[in-house]
Amino acid sequence: MTARTFVPEVFVLDVDGVMTTGQFFYDAQGKAYKVFGPDDSDGLSLLKRFLPIRFITGDHRGFPITERRIKHDMHYELDLVSTTHRAEWLAERFDLKRVVFMGDGIFDHLVMRQVGYAIAPQNAHPYAKAAAQYVCACAGGERAVAEACLHLLELFYEPFGPESPIIR
Repeated sequence: MTARTFVPEVFVLDVDGVMTTGQFFYDAQGKAYKVFGPDDSDGLSLLKRFLPIRFITGDHRGFPITERRIKHDMHYELDLVSTTHRAEWLAERFDLKRVVFMGDGIFDHLVMRQVGYAIAPQNAHPYAKAAAQYVCACAGGERAVAEACLHLLELFYEPFGPESPIIR
């Protein structure tokens, strides 16, 4: 699908392994920490004026951590969606052929094959990478989301580069 025939309606991102390194740190009380990467929030801030952005996670136990970062700190919508029911969840809310989806997991290829445009971080599962139209040079939690945002800006909107003005 080319940029001329595809008009994105929404950018939906998985959290763990995309916004984070995918690692979970446990203490004696349970899941305590996740590692979120640098620059991803900045990349999203450049893209959000063109395209609504939403996040999904299947991590029940770590949801409060994700909610704190995505919903409260970054002010984006966040939903708890099973990794095996994501295509159905998206289809209930959006025209799948107008969704940009970024995922990394073993089941994300099931969604990526149905959406209009799919992106995977460099360290995504091979199934996800094979189903993606764009595979980032960066890994999840290591600027992959920022890279994906710059890619989408260049492909569909206004490219951002070293000479671009800061948008507030």
